[in-house]
Amino acid sequence: MARTPSRRAGRQERMAARAAQGALAAPYTIRKTGLFSLINDEAVAIIERNADRILDEIGMDFRGDPETLELFRKHGARVDGERVRFDPGWCRDKIKTAPRVFTQHARNPARSVQIGGDAQVYAPSFGPPFVHDMEKGRRYATLEDFKNITKLHHQLGAVNHSGGVVVEPVDVPVELRHLHMAHTHLTLNDKPFMGAVTAPERARDTVEMCRIAMGREFVDNNCVLYSVVNTNAPLVMDETMLWALKEYAQAGQCTVVSPFVLGGAMSPVSVAATLAQVLAEVMASVALTQLIRPGAPAAFGTFFSPISLKTGAPTFGTPEGTQFQMCAKTLADRLGLPFHSVGGLTAAKVPDAQAGYESQAQLMGAALAGVNFIIHATGCLEGLLTTGYEKIVMDADRCSAMQRFIGGVDFSEAAQAMDAFFEVEPGGHFLGAQHTQDNYQTAFWMGDMSDNGTYEQWAAEGAEWQHERASARVKQLLNDYEHPAMDDSIRAALDDFVARRTKEIKGGHT
Repeated sequence: MARTPSRRAGRQERMAARAAQGALAAPYTIRKTGLFSLINDEAVAIIERNADRILDEIGMDFRGDPETLELFRKHGARVDGERVRFDPGWCRDKIKTAPRVFTQHARNPARSVQIGGDAQVYAPSFGPPFVHDMEKGRRYATLEDFKNITKLHHQLGAVNHSGGVVVEPVDVPVELRHLHMAHTHLTLNDKPFMGAVTAPERARDTVEMCRIAMGREFVDNNCVLYSVVNTNAPLVMDETMLWALKEYAQAGQCTVVSPFVLGGAMSPVSVAATLAQVLAEVMASVALTQLIRPGAPAAFGTFFSPISLKTGAPTFGTPEGTQFQMCAKTLADRLGLPFHSVGGLTAAKVPDAQAGYESQAQLMGAALAGVNFIIHATGCLEGLLTTGYEKIVMDADRCSAMQRFIGGVDFSEAAQAMDAFFEVEPGGHFLGAQHTQDNYQTAFWMGDMSDNGTYEQWAAEGAEWQHERASARVKQLLNDYEHPAMDDSIRAALDDFVARRTKEIKGGHT
């Protein structure tokens, strides 16, 4: 069916207007709704008691670093080889120095985000080696993809964070990827971002690049990086993650301890047992950050996905995943730590109905639970093996809706609209009322990706399915992208740092 140019232009104008509003969106959302928890005081006491017993009687392994073991021993933990055991209450006491709320500063101060309290931050997916779009299909990601996705997130107002490994740029050698990823986050986006955790020298390089971009003194006295360290469940912190934790804690940057748990394989098959295990791993690891540098920012993280006990494959958008979040948030609050957890996860391979309902279920659960930092909020396909271009903009729409939802209902005098009742006669309509005219652009949430017109209008505009509209949206955003402001001397210094470190790494120097 031929498309009507005038109607098509009208849709593009509406989308452009909403995009302009999105670019000016708040850097994060303050939740004005209550928390939805599934754990009562009796259950909390059970889980905390079981976590204490795990740490006291079984303990947790901290591998590959005698210095860490000695630090634990010095402060009264019981060390046997690489196994560390803790008296009940020991970890909680050490965690008290971690801040309940802190700011992660962006290169652009207007983009800085609050972590903790009533704030919610929505961030991209992390770690997929593949990308997918409707024209080229699924393929290995490249540095160009990494840059394109960073450009998209820069422009999407509902995405508060530039993220970390938004995809793995497989065309860049592993030992050099962190340099190019940090350079991209710092130059193509001015929102806050996440640090590299795959080797201590990569963490140090990331901190140093932030010092170049934001000033050494500022970085040394403020949190500018938010980095996720995964325990190797059950009850192991391996050498790689341990060294990353140490580097960021020493630098005063945020370390998120997020046990990566596939329920049934890496934890028992019940939510209650997994909660106790995760709480134990988080308490022991966050306590370590406070031994290294008291007051260093930290967060309680979770990634819990049940496996299919028929196939062994991870599942997403399940009731158990949401139940877990709604219990774990309460445990984090009792520790006085910000809570980090997952958003729009799906096992779908393409941006279809399965992708929509699974991602929405998980994202809604995170919003209701009051997750402070929602990772994997945009782009997830194939259980985080793939980031989808179209999925990013579709998910950003859902993030925008969730932000409107948790922002609560406006009961101000203006919202009560009493003048409108006296203006409109009984049996009349409010479309022409002054209150409607004053508020029509912002009164109701309007997404970019949903089509709410008539069938005839939809057909006249090309009869596009949502993934087709999303594909056009991606192209529009990439075409309209403009670099955020950066001083030429800072850009040159970052370029020089990447070039120098590339030469040193290739020469075998860390």
